[in-house]
Amino acid sequence: MKPGEPRKYDPNFKGPIEKRGCTDIVCCILFIICVLAYIAVGILAWSQGDPRKAIYPTDSRGQFCGQAGTPLQNKSMVFYFNILKCASPMVLLEFQCPTTQMCVEKCPEKYMTLLSAYPIKKDFDYYKNFCQEGVTNSMGVPEILKRGLCPAVLIPSKSFTKRCFPSLGMNNGKVTVGGQDKVNDGEGNTVPAEDLLYGVKNATVVIEARQVVMKIFEDYTHSWYWILIGLAIAMVLSLLFIILLRYLAAIMVWVVIALLILVIGYGIVHCYMEYASLKGEPGANVTLQELGFQTDFAVYLQLQQTWLAFMIILAIVEVIIILLLIFLRKRILIAIALIKEASRAIGHVMCSLFYPLFTFLLLALVIAYWAVTAVFLSTSNQPIYKVFNESACEYSRQTCSPANFSDSPEKKACPDSQCLFAFYGGETPYHKYLIVLQFYNVFLFFWCANFVIALGQMTLAGAFASYYWAFSKPDDIPTFPVFSSLGRSLRYHTGTLAFGALILSIVQLIRVLLEYLDHKLKGAQNKFAKFLLCCLKCCFWCLEKIIKFLNRNAYIMVAIYGKNFCTAAKDAFFLLLRNMIRVAVLDKVTDFLLFLGKLLVVGLVGIFAFFFFSGRVKAFADTAPNLHYYWVPILTVAVGSFLIASGFFSVYSMCVDTLFLCFCEDLERNDGSPARPYYMSSSLGEVLWKDKAGDASSSVQHQSIGTGPEADRA
Repeated sequence: MKPGEPRKYDPNFKGPIEKRGCTDIVCCILFIICVLAYIAVGILAWSQGDPRKAIYPTDSRGQFCGQAGTPLQNKSMVFYFNILKCASPMVLLEFQCPTTQMCVEKCPEKYMTLLSAYPIKKDFDYYKNFCQEGVTNSMGVPEILKRGLCPAVLIPSKSFTKRCFPSLGMNNGKVTVGGQDKVNDGEGNTVPAEDLLYGVKNATVVIEARQVVMKIFEDYTHSWYWILIGLAIAMVLSLLFIILLRYLAAIMVWVVIALLILVIGYGIVHCYMEYASLKGEPGANVTLQELGFQTDFAVYLQLQQTWLAFMIILAIVEVIIILLLIFLRKRILIAIALIKEASRAIGHVMCSLFYPLFTFLLLALVIAYWAVTAVFLSTSNQPIYKVFNESACEYSRQTCSPANFSDSPEKKACPDSQCLFAFYGGETPYHKYLIVLQFYNVFLFFWCANFVIALGQMTLAGAFASYYWAFSKPDDIPTFPVFSSLGRSLRYHTGTLAFGALILSIVQLIRVLLEYLDHKLKGAQNKFAKFLLCCLKCCFWCLEKIIKFLNRNAYIMVAIYGKNFCTAAKDAFFLLLRNMIRVAVLDKVTDFLLFLGKLLVVGLVGIFAFFFFSGRVKAFADTAPNLHYYWVPILTVAVGSFLIASGFFSVYSMCVDTLFLCFCEDLERNDGSPARPYYMSSSLGEVLWKDKAGDASSSVQHQSIGTGPEADRA
């Protein structure tokens, strides 16, 4: 492949051109239309959805228990008339026990039957708290049970995720409830209390995932302010690191390398200490495969194998980093000098350090809109009621309407049947398009998020290009280079940004679909299909990385020349191709050093969060919140710290990439003579020419570089 023609000398070229026209207008119009449609989808979802369906438990009438502003606001618990009905395998398919459920203020505290409570007014008044409306003292027990207004028996229960489940115990090896090992099954039969276990197990399997989510949500409510403090610390550390890098680039890079090795080394030692401390502990030698999946993740930390796995992973990472440092030690010295030059550029464009905050704000809005829309879309379905019966019935499990069920043919054919709430589903005005709308929500999320990231890249690229192509620094640098570049990007290149983001979003959506197919085919036995799917996932992962790399460099060229996306991408590709060796050995080594800086910030903040939230430090034992899973805030802080550090370090990364492309252009446009002097500083020229083979050619180039006026000013 021919790498294209080098740039020609242009005496009128002074950096990012001011006179430019709009690019990729068709894609700009398409993006605006899609965003307007996205807003319409959000409005439709918000008008049809109801997040209460995912928050509040529901009774047999489909009413929300504990919802404020309703007659049930003080009745937040769900009570099952006959928990034994939940032992049916159909529960796992229908997600609802085939028994009457009602909202109550608190769960029953004592064992009694309707027959024993009826003669005593005090007991019957208590019993009526767990009955439906319409029960009076004048009714007889047979009539109440026939109409299904009250449960036949009350069993002492405890609240579990807002649901009343029997409080089971053990006595002499037998399961008991309320001190009894036998209970009434609600149909006049006496059954072992052990039978209640199956109903409780099936009911809890259905809500086990919700239980974990609710616990995680509670952990967030108790620790959110500490999480914000941890993220603020990460932000301060990142900003401090960037400022120190501005003045002490070489020292800071080697400090980062040393501290990162020490942090990972400490992690290895800590994992070994935990592994050694569990030696001989009962159950600590159980393998992860034998243990299986547990909702309480703290259980895994009680296993030796868990800490052994952590130790091996950290040791592998440590060895890889050390080997890379050994083999790249010479290139690291050159990359440090390149970072120094980037520090000078950032020093002249200081407001670029705070631009990531603007990007974070826009990304937060995009993520929030996507999440809210997804929740409302998923809860936009209608309540479905089904026929539940005691005896054989041809209408069993068919849908029904509770409003007129008493006069319906189903009730007449099956007198003992009931029309109870089953689940949320059914036909909404747009139910058949619900999956399509969810995919559209995901796709527009990718598109908008990539657009925001692309806007940040082009804005910073334009600002740093203004610095490079300023012949007299800092006099020729625009007054507000970041704001000027942002204005140019939005005014002229919204379509180009949308075009690049669209290509990347399509690939990302395909990757999501492949992951979905992989999840669906986990149980498949077709090895060829698995192999093909694995290959596709690998190919599209590589394609995504390539597109990100090309987009990034295309945005730099657009910021400088104002061309459309395809032309800019082609120019950037050929320019990099003509300088392939420098790209491989300098640009990527610099990215590696900046990545180590991110890891250091995450490691320091993560270690602090671990000792704080786990209560390992006595000084923080009383201050740290009491949590179900202390790893929830730790992971949140670690991920958030990485995102924050990436935002700040992306300024350096973008600066290095922009300076590198501008340097390559400068070499092609100019020759260092008085008539065509280089725009690069003498220090940058020395840095990048160190990589050129041949002492003679290097010295010639140094002489050429030194002839430019910029050499004296640098």
